[in-house]
Amino acid sequence: GARRRRHVTPETSFQFIYASNSQMYSLLKRTAAKCSHISHVYSIGRSTEGRDLLVIEFTSNPGQHELLEPEIKLVGNMHGNEVLGRQLLIYMAQYLCSEYMLGNQRIQTLINTTRIHILASMNPDGYELAASEGHLLNGWTNGRTNAQNIDLNRNFPDLTSLFYRNRRSRHFRTDHIPIPDAYWFGKVAPETYAVMKWIRSLPFVQSASLHGGELVISYPFDFSRDLHEERMFSPTPDEQAFKRLARTYADNHLTMSDNDTDRCGASFYRTRGIINGALWYSFAGGMSDFNYLHTNCLEITVELGCDKFPAEQELYPEWKRNKEALLSFMESVHRGIKGVVKDTDGNGIKGATVSVRGIRKDVTTADDGDYWRLLNAGTHILTATAKGYSRVTKRVFLPHSMNKAGRVDFVLKKFEHYRDPVAGGVEREEKPWWWNYFAQSGIS
Repeated sequence: GARRRRHVTPETSFQFIYASNSQMYSLLKRTAAKCSHISHVYSIGRSTEGRDLLVIEFTSNPGQHELLEPEIKLVGNMHGNEVLGRQLLIYMAQYLCSEYMLGNQRIQTLINTTRIHILASMNPDGYELAASEGHLLNGWTNGRTNAQNIDLNRNFPDLTSLFYRNRRSRHFRTDHIPIPDAYWFGKVAPETYAVMKWIRSLPFVQSASLHGGELVISYPFDFSRDLHEERMFSPTPDEQAFKRLARTYADNHLTMSDNDTDRCGASFYRTRGIINGALWYSFAGGMSDFNYLHTNCLEITVELGCDKFPAEQELYPEWKRNKEALLSFMESVHRGIKGVVKDTDGNGIKGATVSVRGIRKDVTTADDGDYWRLLNAGTHILTATAKGYSRVTKRVFLPHSMNKAGRVDFVLKKFEHYRDPVAGGVEREEKPWWWNYFAQSGIS
């Protein structure tokens, strides 16, 4: 075959060519082996056709959550024919490993203070179909869906409708909305199921899902609050934090926020490359809305360019366009506040709630009582509560100049005579009937 040109950059010797599924797996495994002190690979499940959904993680202590260390995820190739994100994430994994080894201060700080999870391909089956057609032949949609012909970004539980229905009522929560029973009677793709289980199993703070077909960052809600409106601004309670996240990526991308009206993505030049999802076009069952309403995680959707399957010679220029944006996005998780909610004996309280006055979306603490809250600068009033404990409120001022998350801890007093009336003193949480779907096989 024709010899392929290799771009060798000073920092790396990546091959800027498309990786097949088996090449991707071996690249990720080799990278994790080369950097085993800061990296490892794990599978979150299998695709319809039995291919691994392989995640590579980077952190100073791989394989476990460390107290107060924020967790972040990057997901590529959810639509199998949108292939650039998958390649960028494969390069990013190699880049993080090699730069760490070379002593790059910035990368060492990022990996030592953050736990980064990279799922380069959420839809390896769709990729297989798209790649068999290749760059020139691939249609706009071939390989978009999984092997069951399910569009994975329409397959998540639609919690947004529940949110709109209940937000005016004081009794319904507008965060950590449970998955409705009816969802399980529909067709749940194995890829969707694996990712849901993954999202539930780790205390992710923020996330990016990489797509293609436009050049813009979109952020939730993706589903419009008016069923009859195709395009309607539908902000979450965290509109300000989402805008800032979207802005971080767009402004650090070489062209996304340009005002050049001839470029790809020019229709978004007035908002400098970011848009509320539902204002662009509305759809239900998306992954970002699910992340936001079911967990603490804020996820943006990154549309990397107008060509869903760029030619191979575009891979290196695209890496250069997106590298800084990806790094800045990962660093931006160290923003707002974080802390531990403990009892008076110093034990962390799992599942405590931290709320911010004026933002109707609470975050809950992880297993050891730690929490993270992305917040913009200003004065915020925070309250920590937990079942059977007193509540504690603090006023916090976040200056504009902060380069890492402010630390705000809470100590809650246990009520003397608190007994859960249902369980007769024993804490018991009713598990819904579908719970064992998630409980069956833990993530290795």
